[in-house]
Amino acid sequence: MGTIFDALRKNVRQYMMVIALVAAMLVFGIITGGIFFRPVNLTNLVLQNSYVLVLAVGMLLCTLTGNVDLSVGSIVCFVGAIIGIMMVDLQMNPVITVIAALAVGAAIGAFQGFWIAFVHVPPFIATLAGMLMYRGLGQAILQGKTRAPFPQSYNLISTGYIADPIGGAIFGDAPHWHILTIVIGLIITVAIIIGQVNGRKKQKSYGFDSGSDTAWLAKVIAIAVVLMAFTLVFASYRGFPNILIVLGVVIVGYQFVASKTVPGRHIYALGGNIKAAKLSGIKTDWVMVWIYTNMAILSAVAAVIFTARLNSATPMAGTNFEMDAIAACYVGGSAVTGGVGTVIGAVVGGLFIGVLNNGMSILGVSTYWQQVIKGIVLLAAVAFDLTSKARSGK
Repeated sequence: MGTIFDALRKNVRQYMMVIALVAAMLVFGIITGGIFFRPVNLTNLVLQNSYVLVLAVGMLLCTLTGNVDLSVGSIVCFVGAIIGIMMVDLQMNPVITVIAALAVGAAIGAFQGFWIAFVHVPPFIATLAGMLMYRGLGQAILQGKTRAPFPQSYNLISTGYIADPIGGAIFGDAPHWHILTIVIGLIITVAIIIGQVNGRKKQKSYGFDSGSDTAWLAKVIAIAVVLMAFTLVFASYRGFPNILIVLGVVIVGYQFVASKTVPGRHIYALGGNIKAAKLSGIKTDWVMVWIYTNMAILSAVAAVIFTARLNSATPMAGTNFEMDAIAACYVGGSAVTGGVGTVIGAVVGGLFIGVLNNGMSILGVSTYWQQVIKGIVLLAAVAFDLTSKARSGK
């Protein structure tokens, strides 16, 4: 047991938010009399926060450079307006519309990246300008009016669930567990365990300090138990939502890029010491361009998710989305000075904020006090990051 606590002390920044997330869920589960853990509520928790998690993944890359992107909420509004015009006014195919939305996002990101990287406009100013421009353009395109409804096939992106041919074949129309969801959950859990085992073997083969076997085993068991618990919760309702698959692809893909690829290493190097990164041959200007291009593309993805969930495009879409994404990153362990942070940490931070919103809503806490509490949480997270750095002498 002592080795487990030693591991927690040595990796306090890594595990703190995971512990806080689990604690918050348990507290709300108890206070709400179990309402929080009902399958329908946990499913809604995923659906309601899906766009924030997508934005948080993109925002992480910005925070790794010591910067943020203030324009993401306005890009969601602008791209959402284009989606509304294309599908409602012009009756265009949803697939073509989604491709066009992503292309618009890429163009916006490249435009902003140009000003940041080559004209050397500070990212805060460049994206602040973007926040004003794209909000105005979105409202101008919609002329202050909501565009709705969208085709059902499009709405299924955010409101549909994975079909269950296995359970249906066995049980017919009778109530049953969503068997395909259980199978998918088992596959994901086994894959993660195999990845953890292989990663530990590689660490030991290189002679790295991999900690105690007891602490590592406890972590793997905890991950497996949590994953299967949530799998069973979803399986007892309607199965995994379609959007959860989209989130899984985004999270796994970006985790791989950030931790296993050369572009990912370049981002961390740039955030750690930009002068050293330049001297080592990294083209830091182009790294900044693709970071902000990527952020705008993910903003377009968030626009698709959000409009599909609302079944409409509204002039006020995306309000304060940038704040939620930034808060998710810093609450999830990103350093304010850059160079530190993980995709998983940003996702955990986003989920923590989502749990706070959901739990407080169930308890009837007003939106005003919810904002106050989230502000306190963000302040505490950043203060913890700075004090932990000061203690370690970094």
